[in-house]
Amino acid sequence: MKVKLEHIIEGMEMQSDENRSYLNLDTGELVYVSQDALLIAEDGEDYEHLSEWQRDEVKIALDIVDNFGKYAAFPSQYDINEYDMMESFCYGLTDSNMQTALLKSIRGKGAFRRFKDTVDRLGITEKWYDYRDMKYKEIAVEFCESNGIDYIK
Repeated sequence: MKVKLEHIIEGMEMQSDENRSYLNLDTGELVYVSQDALLIAEDGEDYEHLSEWQRDEVKIALDIVDNFGKYAAFPSQYDINEYDMMESFCYGLTDSNMQTALLKSIRGKGAFRRFKDTVDRLGITEKWYDYRDMKYKEIAVEFCESNGIDYIK
């Protein structure tokens, strides 16, 4: 079985504080579960009182907990660290004025919004997204190789 890198990237992008993404190594299926469902599964709590969709999610979480070797957890948003991507993008620019403006934009609270606004203002939005996509692809390849997953580019 081979998994498309774009599906791996999709799983990585779905990570958040509230939700986790996994790749089922047997089927190649991406699964998403909330942290709440994982806690219920780990604690062995009764979940019959939950709505049908929540019970279905807890069943997936139970499978993840009981058969963890069957799943590969995608890198978290903290492992990916988009702030580092933005900073390395800034340092990779050859135009010193653009570099200075972007480096200034990522300092302090609101860095992500200011960065996006500055990239738009400078007319290099496509260049940023190409760079970001390349970095995500590198992380996806590393994820696949470290988990013994065959992939298609």
